[in-house]
Amino acid sequence: MREPAYHALIPAAGVGRRVGADCPKQYLELLDKSLLEHVLTRFCQHSCITSVTVVLAQDDEFGRRLVARLSADWPHAELEIAPGGAERCHSVRNGLAMLRAWADADDWVLVHDAARPCLTGSDIDHLIASLADDPVGGILATPVRDTLKRAEPGHPATPPTIIETVSREGIWQALTPQMFRLEILDRALGAMLDAGSLVTDEAQAVEHQGLSPRLVLGRSDNIKVTLPEDLPRAALYLAAQKAEEARR
Repeated sequence: MREPAYHALIPAAGVGRRVGADCPKQYLELLDKSLLEHVLTRFCQHSCITSVTVVLAQDDEFGRRLVARLSADWPHAELEIAPGGAERCHSVRNGLAMLRAWADADDWVLVHDAARPCLTGSDIDHLIASLADDPVGGILATPVRDTLKRAEPGHPATPPTIIETVSREGIWQALTPQMFRLEILDRALGAMLDAGSLVTDEAQAVEHQGLSPRLVLGRSDNIKVTLPEDLPRAALYLAAQKAEEARR
């Protein structure tokens, strides 16, 4: 019986409306590469990753050309394309269906946001090492450090009103990758979608199965590009990471 393999799954079929760009946000340029190219390169060059499955919209020819080029640049990592779905969770399920054609049920799947270009190789290492012997899996996350406020919705022209201060004790911010056994994740997502429920991350679906994913401390610079001001911040983080790697 072989050791479980590690497969990356990148849902990249969204349109990214909140970033306010004229292209899907995964194709915004950051330091001469698109966000998606930064992500794919990180996984394709990682020695533990056996395959990388990218989930693209059906008419996304730009993404297909990008994958074809990276496949030539990184021939040791199997790079595949799966069809996108209506929502992120549907896209992940489509990617899992493709993986099931060749991967084992106990293999690991690392689901990562296409709009998180600042993931480091050391965070992938840490996630894999922390969960290698776990029967379920877990996610990269960081403890919440800021004071949290609950608010009641206000009028669009009026700032919302604070209802209460929420304790941040034991509260973590979920990041990606989120890493689970293939069979567990596929079954969990399938149960939620069959019940008509949409999930915002993979851990939520696994939790609904009565399982307890682990929280693995990740780097705070693993940010998600959601708003226009996130791009220059991501550029600063990537530049700092490159300088950090050069000093090693």
